[in-house]
Amino acid sequence: MLRQTAGVLRDVLAVRYVAPLREGGSLPGLCEADDDGTYVVKFHGAGQGRRVLVAEVVAAGIAAALDLEVPELVTVEVDPVIGRSEPDEEVQDLLLRSPGTNLGMDFLPGALSLDPAVDPVDADWAVRVLWLDALVLNVDRSWRNPNALWWGGRAWLIDHGASLYFHHDWPRAAAGVQRPLRHAADHLLLRAAAPVEEADAELAARLPEEVVRAVLAEVPQVWLEDEPGYDSPQALRDAYAGWFAARLAQGRPWVADLADVQRQAARQGDGRG
Repeated sequence: MLRQTAGVLRDVLAVRYVAPLREGGSLPGLCEADDDGTYVVKFHGAGQGRRVLVAEVVAAGIAAALDLEVPELVTVEVDPVIGRSEPDEEVQDLLLRSPGTNLGMDFLPGALSLDPAVDPVDADWAVRVLWLDALVLNVDRSWRNPNALWWGGRAWLIDHGASLYFHHDWPRAAAGVQRPLRHAADHLLLRAAAPVEEADAELAARLPEEVVRAVLAEVPQVWLEDEPGYDSPQALRDAYAGWFAARLAQGRPWVADLADVQRQAARQGDGRG
């Protein structure tokens, strides 16, 4: 199911903890919910806490605004009792630390990791993903860790918790607002993408302030409470909105940096670099 760009996330109740998924460091788990759906759930009690869940919602909402598909996100209400039959003490501890509102992503059964060398990836789609990841500072989409799935004859983007890493240190967030994408040379789609500089203006135009604020409005209030330095969830939403406004302002040196990396990769591919 395609994520929507605005509106409150649908809420479900976890009724059964199925299995831990050990691919990621945050120990997400597969859960069945009261709507008969199955979700990959990330828990607010994991190592980096609720900021990872915020990053997931914001990056997915922006992806949808760029016509990129992300499995539906929902809020998942968790009672730790669902883990009582789970023999893994680490899982039990994580559930005990994560009562209440957590984040779920619709499980895509049988999905395979995207491989641009095999799957039909077009250059327009690839440049939108590349630009998205640079915008939100997503350092976690590489050949080693694609975080993109092939399912139902099309590509889906997953796992954006590493995005927006500036929010782990808000006092320094403004200083890094034009920071280039780290490890851009290792990006999964760098060579498959159309020239990023040619796509930049059209993609930025899709993200006026009202669209960004609509995405931020989807973040559950409980994940924005008690942030040091902010007296309300709205003040924190405003801080995110201000960061995006500055990053999307005219000039965008992070795009120029990414374009340089892309050109260098092309030269190396042609045997000239």
